[in-house]
Amino acid sequence: MVAAVTQAVRLEQDRLYLSLYLQPKSSRDQFLGLHGDELRLAITAPPVDGQANAHLQKWLAKQCRVPKSRVVLLAGETSRHKKLVIESPREIPPALAELLAKPA
Repeated sequence: MVAAVTQAVRLEQDRLYLSLYLQPKSSRDQFLGLHGDELRLAITAPPVDGQANAHLQKWLAKQCRVPKSRVVLLAGETSRHKKLVIESPREIPPALAELLAKPA
């Protein structure tokens, strides 16, 4: 397993750490590439009453094939800049696998 890549995506001891720049109210949910030291991610949910956070956690759980409870928001509850950890991901989405495969 690869230990680390960028600040945006890290895989350590069966935990996938993500540093995200969120773009809410998009036309579809998708990874958009790097945004500085963060991974830019578009989601369809609006940034109202925690809807974007709930949608983000549900979407990432589906992408990594884990229960929602394994997607934990570490920082950025009310910000576009978010830090999350996904416990024991069963699958790494291709966009993230590509970043993990790049040399540090």
